[in-house]
Amino acid sequence: METNEKLMLTADDVAKILQVKESCAYRIIRQMNNELAAMGKLVIRGRVNRHYFEKKISV
Repeated sequence: METNEKLMLTADDVAKILQVKESCAYRIIRQMNNELAAMGKLVIRGRVNRHYFEKKISV
């Protein structure tokens, strides 16, 4: 699987995309990871799945 697109976004990535502070980005990631965990998905603290993030913000 060769791609230039990251699978997981960091708080810095989320902050830049949404133009918010990093602390707000961490809250958004935490909320999305809680939703993913409730669906039985594996989550990594401080990172969010790019595809799920894009789906949630309607990119």
